[in-house]
Amino acid sequence: MTEDEILAEFRAASALLEGHFLLSSGRHSGNYLQCARVLMNPERAGRIAMAIAQKIPREIKAAIEAVVSPAMGGLIIGHEMGRALGVDAMFVERPDGVFGLRRGFALQPGQKILLVEDVVTTGLSSREAIKAITAEGGEVIAAAAVVDRSAGTADLGVPFFPLIEFNFPTYAPEEVPPELAAIPAVKPGSRKA
Repeated sequence: MTEDEILAEFRAASALLEGHFLLSSGRHSGNYLQCARVLMNPERAGRIAMAIAQKIPREIKAAIEAVVSPAMGGLIIGHEMGRALGVDAMFVERPDGVFGLRRGFALQPGQKILLVEDVVTTGLSSREAIKAITAEGGEVIAAAAVVDRSAGTADLGVPFFPLIEFNFPTYAPEEVPPELAAIPAVKPGSRKA
């Protein structure tokens, strides 16, 4: 998929939002990508997963034994990536504030894992998920995402393959421009600020 084709998918799903958003990182933005909307159509989600899979180098792809994604945002794309790669897809969740496997999911010692996210902004959720996967015995060999919002700065500690990079400006709370501050902030993500 080209960048224009990817943007067309977001626009078709009304998933490219404008307003005042409080991001999971605590930063503010005038734009938000609602990946849940772009992924709500199974055919579109499948196309996006196949496009991400094509970005992963062949030798890494061949080594992947399972996909693990963080709940909530990574559930749909993680499942579709499992389908695209022909491996099982699981997820970590944090009912008590710390990621872990539940629902009977288990990893074999040394099992090669692809971590899959919807959006990476600072990489915090990804690093927390990688820590949980490692604690469960898995070895995260790469990460993938629909969107990299970090402007290429998120260090996940493993090779990272986003489908697209969006570099919308973000602001610390004390740096929010007056025109943005005049709009009430909305917290659209799945993580509490």
